[in-house]
Amino acid sequence: MSYCPYDFDCHFMRYPANLQNGMDERPYTYPDNLPRAINLIREAVSGERGDELFYDYLIKNSPNEESRNVITGIRDNERKHNRMFRQIYHDLTGKSVSGVQNEEMQYPKHFCDGVKKALYGELAAVQRYRKILFAMQSRVHINMLTEIITDEIRHASLYNFLYSFNQCFKG
Repeated sequence: MSYCPYDFDCHFMRYPANLQNGMDERPYTYPDNLPRAINLIREAVSGERGDELFYDYLIKNSPNEESRNVITGIRDNERKHNRMFRQIYHDLTGKSVSGVQNEEMQYPKHFCDGVKKALYGELAAVQRYRKILFAMQSRVHINMLTEIITDEIRHASLYNFLYSFNQCFKG
């Protein structure tokens, strides 16, 4: 067992190869995670484009200007994320992302339902993108993923704000 100073959470030093929580790989190792990360990046390109289209729908159906402005900013971030993921993919593989499938978009009946869906989507993206981050070796790629992940967390906070601001909790 490696030394762990003070009372820091040093679980990363003793993480077992076969995890009890259902993960199928060691989460903090580069070579084991790279092939999976490349697939997740390809999926992220598709996912970010889907998010952008969904947010366009929310913008058009926003009940007020403030909500439109917030979602427009989030949508513009998603466009930037798409470019960043494409760059990372190209850097790692030497190829452009191809074979990206856009799934059929399912739009909500009400704006508040869309805000809730977007909030959960942003939180799920953080979990997926963290797996990509674990496979990165380049400081540039690590920084890019850190920016993307922190943007997604910020987006979730903004969707929480919109949920409250638009009184979606009143049902």
